[in-house]
Amino acid sequence: MKGALAFDTSNYTTSVAWFSPDRQLHARKLLDVPAGALGLRQQEALFQHVRRLPELTQALFAQGPGQIAAVGASAAPREAEGSYMPCFLAGSAQAQVTALALNVPCFSWSHQQGHLAAAAWSAGRLELLDRPFLAWHLSGGTTELLKVTPSGPAVSAEAIGGSSDISAGQLIDRAGALLGLDFPAGKALDALAGGAAGRLAPFPVKTRGLSFSLSGMENQVRAMAERGEERAEIACFVLRTLCDVLVRVTAAAQSAEPGLPVLCSGGVASNTLLRRQLTEFCQAVFSAPEYASDNAMGTAILTYRAWEAKHG
Repeated sequence: MKGALAFDTSNYTTSVAWFSPDRQLHARKLLDVPAGALGLRQQEALFQHVRRLPELTQALFAQGPGQIAAVGASAAPREAEGSYMPCFLAGSAQAQVTALALNVPCFSWSHQQGHLAAAAWSAGRLELLDRPFLAWHLSGGTTELLKVTPSGPAVSAEAIGGSSDISAGQLIDRAGALLGLDFPAGKALDALAGGAAGRLAPFPVKTRGLSFSLSGMENQVRAMAERGEERAEIACFVLRTLCDVLVRVTAAAQSAEPGLPVLCSGGVASNTLLRRQLTEFCQAVFSAPEYASDNAMGTAILTYRAWEAKHG
């Protein structure tokens, strides 16, 4: 069976994937972030990707993928003009060299397009890629509400709302650092919040249309920590606040775009409370947790769809 090989080298994850309709394989690894740090400089991320791509590619090939019909990669954060991060050069270069060696086509996508494809596929809703829908891209670098429309085998995403300053992932990681959690803090903060009584009401984040600001939340968390509030309660406060504003903005978007389903992708979309509340109040569809964070599977799916459109 022919399939597509793809690479995604984001700011924090090296990822290789294989997709065909009857088999999917994936190998990925988080980059090493020094203890106490809140991220990596681009040159360090690029260096780690270059070192890890061979071992992860070998691990994927050890699982026995089929014949490679096409190769793909995430080449930029978004499909917008000027969207660029050096770390994506590692996966993009690997894809181009591999495609040349195998004499097969090479396709480039945005990291965001890959997230959307992986979310739709892992939720069992791949048909969403062939119709308009709303989507949240919730990650360490992005908190965007998107209107997504089909664009050939892929999708085109227009930002219609979201955070105007720090992302939901940045807020979670900064709150985690104040609470002594390792970076990235998403899973640990989720677990910590699970033990809270939920005494603290969500902070009333103000919205302007479909946009909002999260920067004031970091000061709220710092003040709580300084006055000795319980760590679990602070964690719960952060996540309840995020859920509250995301539910409000999603509901407003659904009123403006009636009938469009809502898909949630990105690492923050794996949060337990967020999944529960957006599903309950907005009937949102979520990526499977293992494909919510950065991964190459969506890129492989888009690559296969592009190849199939020409040769299938």
